[in-house]
Amino acid sequence: MHFLHLNALHFAYPERGVVVRDVSLQLAPGEIHCLIGRSGCGKTTVLKLAAGLLSPQQGQVQLKGQAVQEPTAEMGFVFQSPTLLGWLSVLDNVLLPLSLHGAVTPAQSAHAQQLLAQMGLAALCHDKPHQLSGGQQSRVALARALVTQPAVLFMDEPFAALDAITREDLQRDFLALCQAQGTGVLFVTHDMAEAVYLADQVSLMHAGRIQAPLHIALPRPRQSAMRYTPAFNALCEQLRHAMDATL
Repeated sequence: MHFLHLNALHFAYPERGVVVRDVSLQLAPGEIHCLIGRSGCGKTTVLKLAAGLLSPQQGQVQLKGQAVQEPTAEMGFVFQSPTLLGWLSVLDNVLLPLSLHGAVTPAQSAHAQQLLAQMGLAALCHDKPHQLSGGQQSRVALARALVTQPAVLFMDEPFAALDAITREDLQRDFLALCQAQGTGVLFVTHDMAEAVYLADQVSLMHAGRIQAPLHIALPRPRQSAMRYTPAFNALCEQLRHAMDATL
């Protein structure tokens, strides 16, 4: 069953021309689908179209059978910059999407604290963002996106600015949290190893089109040691060859 469906999307910016051409994509509940490609290939625009942040000039986006006209309460977002509010505590930053719609309940606060504990941040819930490392800020942003228990999460290179070790740790925790909540994810990245490690499906984009969809037949839960297996390296090599073919 596909609960997010992108059907023949087309989009052009007045100053850049056509950036998305006839893109179709399906996301099943709980599935992680990565969009990968070189800068300017259209992957972030596809993400924005899927999330209702842009409206397609042709084609349609559907979530659970309903046309997407704008972002909904069933969506969560994580972008490259954590964009935390400096005057709020870590816990209050996580609770922000809930507090904007009314008083936070004890159950909601407990859930936020549980997310922070799962991200290894329980002891920092009263700290301010400037007291955190970059990796810790990214963890807070992820907890904030998941606190509403969205059906689908849209992520645009959220770990790109982190060092390699922090990035791998965060990828592991991200997978565990999404699996626990059954969250579907559309994830934009330029990192082939990240795409193979995270995804059930990878779509390579070039010149506004999906050129090479790739199924990632690796077992879950994903373990860090998997990155050094022949199967993992073979998938990375296959994706690399596909990217080279677009030059």
